[in-house]
Amino acid sequence: MSSAASSKTGNASPALGQLLLGRSQTPVSESEWVELVHRIGQQDQIALQVLYDRTNRLVFTLVMRITADREAAEEVTLDVFHEIWQRASTYDPVNGTVAGWIMNQARSRACDRVRFDHRKKRSGNVLDLVAVPDAAEDPLHAVQLRERQGLVRNAIENLSAEERKVVECAFFSDLTHQEVADQLNQPLGTVKTRIRSALAKLRHAVGRELKEL
Repeated sequence: MSSAASSKTGNASPALGQLLLGRSQTPVSESEWVELVHRIGQQDQIALQVLYDRTNRLVFTLVMRITADREAAEEVTLDVFHEIWQRASTYDPVNGTVAGWIMNQARSRACDRVRFDHRKKRSGNVLDLVAVPDAAEDPLHAVQLRERQGLVRNAIENLSAEERKVVECAFFSDLTHQEVADQLNQPLGTVKTRIRSALAKLRHAVGRELKEL
């Protein structure tokens, strides 16, 4: 098929329609897509399989572009179809096409994954220093970890009140810089500056005290 514009609604672009059809060369009307989603809303597993077969490549491609990580894209793609299974009964054609509904969920999930991974990377700067020792570890290593935990806590206590507040929000409450700024009612630039300053002080304090042990 050269174009998906032959669908009854004409809402899908040719590229989108081609991908959605997969191996099938038969045009699929929007009403058929809607019927498929309604069947999924009634817990029809076969309908979900059909929808997955027709759309999973498109979902994966979009998610991959956003996350730039194949493993993450595969996980998010499965999450998208799990969400479709749970939310199909709430789909309303008045709010847009089935393709648009699916891709909006894919985009939202992918962006959430990117934000989550970004938070993990940022929080690792501090949280790695206060890792909880495993009881099964070598006792000496566990003691060293506890000592480091104490050093970090002391270093945090020595930060200014403003720096301590942004660090606690960003790393221990798992908030993005923008969320910290919103929560504290501070300019984003100020929050970023204080976080950088606090991390520099923590690294300096912990590094110096470790050398003195």
